[in-house]
Amino acid sequence: MKPRRSALAAAAGTLALVLTACSGGGGGADAGSQDPDAEVTFWSFTGIGAQDGLEEYLAKKPDAKVKLSEVGSTTETATALTAALAGGEVPDLVMIQNDDLPKFVENPDNFVDLRTLGGDDLGDDYLDWATSFATAENGALIGVPTDVGGLGLAYRADLFEAAGLPTDPAEVAAAWSTWDDFIAMGTAYTEKTGQPFVDNVETTVFFATVNQVEEKYYSDDGELIYDTNPEVEDAFQVAVDAYEAGLSADIAAWSSGWDPGRANGSFAVSIAPSWMLSQIKNAAPDTAGKWRVTSVPGVGGNWGGSVIAIPARAENKAGAWQYIETMMSPEAQAEHFEKTGTFPAAKEALTTEAVLSHTDEFFGDSPIGKVMSESVLQARSSHNGPDTGAIGGGLLNALADMQTGNTAPEDAWETGLKNVEEAIGG
Repeated sequence: MKPRRSALAAAAGTLALVLTACSGGGGGADAGSQDPDAEVTFWSFTGIGAQDGLEEYLAKKPDAKVKLSEVGSTTETATALTAALAGGEVPDLVMIQNDDLPKFVENPDNFVDLRTLGGDDLGDDYLDWATSFATAENGALIGVPTDVGGLGLAYRADLFEAAGLPTDPAEVAAAWSTWDDFIAMGTAYTEKTGQPFVDNVETTVFFATVNQVEEKYYSDDGELIYDTNPEVEDAFQVAVDAYEAGLSADIAAWSSGWDPGRANGSFAVSIAPSWMLSQIKNAAPDTAGKWRVTSVPGVGGNWGGSVIAIPARAENKAGAWQYIETMMSPEAQAEHFEKTGTFPAAKEALTTEAVLSHTDEFFGDSPIGKVMSESVLQARSSHNGPDTGAIGGGLLNALADMQTGNTAPEDAWETGLKNVEEAIGG
């Protein structure tokens, strides 16, 4: 079936006219800003495969010119963009990670409303919750979703087999369909082996559970509710329960023991958003074929993702839009996934054969594409406010302190609330 024409292709014939109206605070559009093949300055963060995407773009548009700068981490890139928007030289095109989006969405006049370039229905091509993260209160769409981080769990099939547990991804998913089931399976594993089940509870359990709630740290109208929302406290309690059941190896994500733990079997299960799978492969190459990937308990979820935006003072809006139009269509996101594993945010891409049939020998040919696609399609949307990252960090740190013995399990929730108050102001 021929795919429907993406909304990204709309309005291309009137682009030069629209750009003049969208110049924001940057004055009238000059000759360069109306030439899509003039040089585009592109800021990205590291680890997103921007260079791969650029090479794909130049293969499609050989006359185009792009100067790519991988600024640094997601936070460093957002900080550089904040400084540039305050009066410095802005790029024509910039990647913004979802956790950093809220403060930029609060000031939509700093960016081109991409609906003026791709049509009012531009956001319809993408997961609704991903589009909502980049949509301002006035309706402006300041960025097009580039990717998401579908949630899965990676587990060691060889260790499961030794413990008498099921090893097939579908059977494992059925066996831990709820978080109570997950804790029960973990308890059976630890009792049989005497070894921890998960690497830690703050990321492998809490990040998954809290990203499955219907309302998270903010209400739909932007009111802070993290401290009164029972869904958040319940998600936090699942992590505490998993810890008290003795499931955790107490190895924090990105700590010095995490990669060795993946390699030597210090734990059997770890959170695995789509972008983390390559990290597992790089950390533990000798475990190829021993890992599997399956669904998280509950209703799927997401961890990660980005958008691509055009600052209002960009000099070459036409070139920036040409990049977005070429590389962010559903068809292009599916192609990019096949080459790099970057998981698409475009709904149509998520149902392509290329995505749904994706497997990996390292993970025992687990149905990774199907697992991740179902996860993000089921993911619930919640308001992403300016302090979402700080709130999540405060709660996560309380769980980390619990694992190191500095906080009693019964005090962890209150400790988390105090952490958040200190971070954002009570």
